[in-house]
Amino acid sequence: MISEKLQRARDFEARYGAYIPDGERPAFHVTGTVGWINDPNGFSCYQGEYHLFYQYHPYSNNWGPMHWGHVKTRDFIRWERLPAAMAPDTDADRDGCFSGSAIELADGRQMLVYTGVYETRRADGQVEAFQQQCVAFGDGVNYEKYPGNPVLDGSDLPAGGSVLDFRDPKVWQDPDGTFYMVAGNRTPDGSGAIRLFESPDGTHWSYACTLDSSRNEYGRMWECPDFFPLDGQQVMLVSPQEMTAAGLEFHAGFGSIALMGRYDPAARRFARQRIQSIDYGTDFYAPQTLQSYDGRRIMIAWMQNWATTNCQPQGTRWFGQMTLPRELSLREGRLIQNPVRELENYRGHKVSYQDLLVTGETNLSGVSGRLMDLTVTVRPVDDRPSYQAFKIHLAKDGQRETLIRYKVANSTLRLDRTHSGFPYDIVNVRDFPVRPRDGAVKIRVVMDRYSLEVFVNDGEQAASMVIYTPLSAQSVSFEVVEGAAYIDVEHYSLNFGQEDAE
Repeated sequence: MISEKLQRARDFEARYGAYIPDGERPAFHVTGTVGWINDPNGFSCYQGEYHLFYQYHPYSNNWGPMHWGHVKTRDFIRWERLPAAMAPDTDADRDGCFSGSAIELADGRQMLVYTGVYETRRADGQVEAFQQQCVAFGDGVNYEKYPGNPVLDGSDLPAGGSVLDFRDPKVWQDPDGTFYMVAGNRTPDGSGAIRLFESPDGTHWSYACTLDSSRNEYGRMWECPDFFPLDGQQVMLVSPQEMTAAGLEFHAGFGSIALMGRYDPAARRFARQRIQSIDYGTDFYAPQTLQSYDGRRIMIAWMQNWATTNCQPQGTRWFGQMTLPRELSLREGRLIQNPVRELENYRGHKVSYQDLLVTGETNLSGVSGRLMDLTVTVRPVDDRPSYQAFKIHLAKDGQRETLIRYKVANSTLRLDRTHSGFPYDIVNVRDFPVRPRDGAVKIRVVMDRYSLEVFVNDGEQAASMVIYTPLSAQSVSFEVVEGAAYIDVEHYSLNFGQEDAE
C-alpha cells in the first residue's frame, strides 16, 4: 500500500520534474527527478537490471526529510526514472529514510535495508535523532515496509556503541543463505567503527563483531561502509567525517577511503594492510558497489561535497548528481578505478594526434566540447625533464576555464575550477601525487556538461569535480610551460541522441 506521504512525493516529482529540460541536466550522470539528492543507496542487481536508489528531497534543492529516489539501467549509462520508492511515513522512520542498500531474494522480491530516523526532544530542549535499521520488500517499483521495523536498534549494539550514530547498512548474502550487514557506528572515544551483523532470514539480526575502527586516526564517524572481495583481497570502503589533512593523500573534512587487507569469515576478522584515498577531487562521497552480472565490481558515488552544498547555481531545479559508475580492480596494492566499459558504446567522432611536439599553448582541431572522453599522454622530449608543467584547459571561453595541471618537479596533478564562473568562495583546488611511467603521465578526462572525472595512468588515481561554467564554454587547449613535451591525444565526442552537437 502506498502511503499518503509517498504518493505526495510521487505526484510532486511527476508534475515538476517534467519542467526540467534534458539539456539542463548532465547527459549520462544520475540526477534526481527534481530537487535534492545525496548518497547512492541500494545499488544492486534485480531481475536482469541494475537498480540505484538515492537520498532524496524532492521538494527543494536543500537537504530535508529523506526519501528514497529510484532509477534503473541495463548498461550503467542510460538510466530510466522510476517513482520515488520510500518516504518517511512510519513510526520507525518518521524523520527520515536514510542511506542503505538492496538485495534480490530467492523468492523474487527485492529487499531494501535502510536507516530509519526518529527525533525526540530532551528535557533541556535539545533534539536527538535516534538511528535504527529497517527493511522493506517489493517488486522493483513498489515496496512494503516490514511491520516489525526496526530490525536493529541501539539495544543490539555492543557496549558503548552510539545510538545516535548508527547508520548506512550494506547487506549481502552468502551462498549458504546467511545474510550479513555492515553499518557505521561511533565508539566511546567518539570515532567511527564498522559493525558486522548477521541474520538467517533478513529480518532477525544479531551483532557479530567490529570489523575495523578509526581510533581517531582516519576521521571520526565512518559513514556508508561497503565490504567485498576483490582480486584475492578484501576491501572496505568508508566515508569518514572530520578527516584531518595528511600530506596530499587525505584532505580535510568529508572524505572517502579504501582499506585493503585480509578477511577470515570464520573468525569474523578483518586485518587491515593498506589504506588510500578513493578519489582525490573536490566532489566525491559515500561510494557504494555491486557485483555486475558479468562479475565486475562496479562503484558509484555522490559527486558533491558537503562543504559546498549551500553554494548552488542560481535558477537550477535540481541539485546533486552521481559519478560515472567505475570498474574496480587492484594493481600493485592500489585500488584501480576506470569508467565502465559501456561508455565506449556512446563514443562518436574520433580525433587523434600522435607524437605532437608542444611548446606554449595550442588548440587542436576537433578537440573541444562538454560531452567528451579525452585521453592525453604527456612525456618529455628526451630522458631528462624537458618542461616545467603541462596544462589542459577545459570548458574555456576567454573568461572562464577549468584547469588540469601536471607539475614535473613534484609529480603532482592539480584540478582547479577557480575560474569556472561560480560566484561563491568554495573549495576550488585539489592537488594529489601521481607516478610517471618512464617520465610519461596518462590523463583521461570524461566530461558531462557540469562535471569532469579524471583517471590517471589507467585508473591509478581518480578525481571528480563539479563545474558551473555555462555550456557555451566549449574550448579545450593544451599548454607546456617552460620547455617542450610530446603529447598523444585521443578525443571522442559522446553521443546520447540529445543536443550532442555541443
